[in-house]
Amino acid sequence: MAAVGWGSALLALLLAAGGAAALGRPSPVRVLSDGTWRELLHGEWMVEFYAPWCPACQSLQPEWEKFAEWGEDLDVNIAKVDVTEQPGLSGRFVITALPTIYHCKDGVFRKYQGARTKTDFINFISDQEWKSIEPVSSWFGPSSFLMSSMSALFQLSMWIRHCHGYLTESIGIPVWGSYAIFALATLFSGLILGLMMVFLADCLCPSKKHRPPQYPYSKKLAPESAHLLKKLDEEQEADEEDISDDEAGDKEESTRNSSPNAVRQRPVNPAGTADKS
Repeated sequence: MAAVGWGSALLALLLAAGGAAALGRPSPVRVLSDGTWRELLHGEWMVEFYAPWCPACQSLQPEWEKFAEWGEDLDVNIAKVDVTEQPGLSGRFVITALPTIYHCKDGVFRKYQGARTKTDFINFISDQEWKSIEPVSSWFGPSSFLMSSMSALFQLSMWIRHCHGYLTESIGIPVWGSYAIFALATLFSGLILGLMMVFLADCLCPSKKHRPPQYPYSKKLAPESAHLLKKLDEEQEADEEDISDDEAGDKEESTRNSSPNAVRQRPVNPAGTADKS
């Protein structure tokens, strides 16, 4: 009996040790953040975007962990992103539903739309089913300028949310007071940005009245060119004088023709001529 008791105790101890080792084993699923997401651009990856409060995400976690155990055999990296902790990645990948799974192969992203079981994930990689899915356009890729701007916008919105919580909860400012502070800050920042844009526009495209005068003949000319230009100016002035003289002569002649004749003939009286005869 004592031997049986010792054997049962030893078996329980071994099971407890094995369970503790299993619990202490690190998860094969890698956690990505805003600082490490560029690792997705190299190699093959399967990435899950989730939120701790999402029921569908919670039911997916066991299958995702089992699938990650096959990652080394399939030569694929398994990762996950908590969108509540990484809002920048949520905006960069345009996450509109949870959970969302992406497949990435050497920087080319495809959205996974299949069933969410370990077997389906394994078949998706081993059979290369991802080749039948149209990749995400480069314009909307996570490394594009558009998605980088979207990521910055999401990070700004989360920062504003944290500031609002700090002002209302930690400092004790009323909610309307926090809104007023953000409204004033928005107006002030808009004014500063507007002045900067006006200043840059004035520097790049100055108005005509502020432009420096341009002199077409400001450069020093050769003696022959200067003599030729002087001669051309003199000929032009002479032509203008001749034209002025001709116009003045034509005007005088027209005036003379239009004026009445100064010498008038005396009318001849036929009666007086008869008396004289």
